[in-house]
Amino acid sequence: MEAAQQQQQEDSKHYYHISEVAKMLNMTVPNLRFWEGEFDILKPKKNKRGDRFFTRQDVEYLKVIHHLLKDKGYTIEGARKKLKQNPHDLIDKLSLIEKLKEMRDFMASLKNYLEKPQQVSA
Repeated sequence: MEAAQQQQQEDSKHYYHISEVAKMLNMTVPNLRFWEGEFDILKPKKNKRGDRFFTRQDVEYLKVIHHLLKDKGYTIEGARKKLKQNPHDLIDKLSLIEKLKEMRDFMASLKNYLEKPQQVSA
């Protein structure tokens, strides 16, 4: 229940601090800063101190970049070109992949539950 509440809070936010984004994506803050410099599609807001705040759209782009680089094996240049073609289509596809993975995990846990010997209470 706590994870669902945290997800709901994250969904209602307009801006995310760079450390929150790093935690969401299981990445380091320096890696996010590097990607910011490499991908002009990322435009986090900065306050007077220089703290970065990412929008939900930035987070979606970061998920796509992460998917292209880490899961698909693209180079940074290849990922840049792919993002320039149609970033919104990539976001939709990645969202579908994430939902299918969640569904697969649920089905696997359901299968494990059904295969487990049931204890009968007397």
